[in-house]
Amino acid sequence: MAARIESRVVNAAGLVQGIVLVTFPAASTILTSGKYYGLSSSQYGNLFVPQVLLAIASALLAARLGRRITTKGVYLLGLACSLVAMGLLLLSALVKSDQSAAYPLLLTATGFLGAGFGLTVPSLNSYAAAFHPAGVDSAVLVLNALLGLGTVLAPVFVAIFVGLGFWWGLPVLSAVLLGVLLAVSVRLPLRAASGPQPHPRGHHIPRRFWLYAAFIACYGICETMNGNWSQLEMTRHLAASATEASIALAAFWAAVTAGRVLFALIDRWLAPPVTYRLLPFVLILTFLLTGHLSRGDAAAGIGVFALAGLGCSALLPLTISFGEETLTTMSAAAAGGVIAFYQLGYGIAAFGVGPLQNAGISLQEIFAGAAIVAAVMAALSFIVVHRSPSKPRHVAATEARHEQRQPPAR
Repeated sequence: MAARIESRVVNAAGLVQGIVLVTFPAASTILTSGKYYGLSSSQYGNLFVPQVLLAIASALLAARLGRRITTKGVYLLGLACSLVAMGLLLLSALVKSDQSAAYPLLLTATGFLGAGFGLTVPSLNSYAAAFHPAGVDSAVLVLNALLGLGTVLAPVFVAIFVGLGFWWGLPVLSAVLLGVLLAVSVRLPLRAASGPQPHPRGHHIPRRFWLYAAFIACYGICETMNGNWSQLEMTRHLAASATEASIALAAFWAAVTAGRVLFALIDRWLAPPVTYRLLPFVLILTFLLTGHLSRGDAAAGIGVFALAGLGCSALLPLTISFGEETLTTMSAAAAGGVIAFYQLGYGIAAFGVGPLQNAGISLQEIFAGAAIVAAVMAALSFIVVHRSPSKPRHVAATEARHEQRQPPAR
């Protein structure tokens, strides 16, 4: 019963973390509106620099911190950082008309948000794997589906609160949810594993890890191209309305979430390694299609971005679960390392597209060029999941438990 409660709390934390993570992008119109903060486009973009840097640093340090303060301590520290971020965002609302005071608060808030993400998400993935040893891939997919659901809910909540006349309702809601999670989680044992977690001997990182790192950095680029730039592609090149552009973004994130649930449900019929090899080809197709859409193709654009969400859906959680399975000398650090390089890919796409456009390359051409990144990811997928034939993980786990129950041979 206690294990079931812990599993539910972990899944709830994934949902809340998803809401918190997208709080700033969801409030982009508030942050850039002259009626509120009045940030320029460059100021708004620079808000995410501290988030990316601290997310990478904290994710890489999460395993080392876990050996000192336990995985539970890292998880609670991550929740606390996210709570501080929401508090700073609320504080900035009190001085929003004074950029000299509000902007440093916003930068500090996104820094804490990045630290919270980098500490919490690897811990949650470790818990999902530890609590469901007979179905690690499915458990990690479900957790990340809930995180994705949170990213879908954040823009919805912003729209509701703006309609009610107080946009800051979202950070208030996020702060309350984080506070409840902290209060509940402190009382739970939340042990990530029954024994000590292995760690790299002599700080040696297996060569195989760099394959995962390269794959997930490419994934971060592909996801961010769709997640951060789809609305501009819709409005600038497809002549879509602001509402149609918002629908396209929502369709992308909804498909990411639905895809994670779908592939978790059908993993017995479509093995995770097969899914892992197929989805990058879906992304290649969507980037090529986006590059060839023309003015007036708004409806087609929504469909393509939804398909891109399906292509992205299972790749991040499966990379984490494969890494924790195969990188045995650094299994405690695998999730953190994957999250760090995912954030690196996020940063490349979030900040790199602007200079490319300034150099005269259109956003549509950049989308088409991203197919090359997806092609590299497709090639890497065959190397990452290539390993000596073994029993399916759920079968191996069942047999291991059966052997443990057998009396010792005389």
